[in-house]
Amino acid sequence: MKENMIKVVKVEVGEPPMVKEIANDLNALQAEVGGLIECVYLDDGCIAVVNEEGKINGMEPNRRMGADIICGPFFICGDDGENFASLTDDQIEKYSLRFTPTQQFTGEEPELEPRMTFIGFDCFGGR
Repeated sequence: MKENMIKVVKVEVGEPPMVKEIANDLNALQAEVGGLIECVYLDDGCIAVVNEEGKINGMEPNRRMGADIICGPFFICGDDGENFASLTDDQIEKYSLRFTPTQQFTGEEPELEPRMTFIGFDCFGGR
């Protein structure tokens, strides 16, 4: 069942993470990241919702996540299998600690360059 409001950990550039309750609809989600959303699925069942065009639009680098740097604001939410969901108290604590302290960037990091990955599919079985 889709929650109307969800509890997330919001991460703004240069700011400590904060717990926030946001509306669970497309317009509100896009407003939180300042544009089109992209979902980055995390290994614990949570989702990082980031601005899909953060690097292309020149948003400031925010935090490292895996082998990449997220540009612009983002938030972490839960996943109920079909919809975004509120984080548990344990998840809130985990991600609040994970994204503290704020990070500094020089602007020279190679991860800040926009990139695309193209994946080809052999639909005809090599014929």
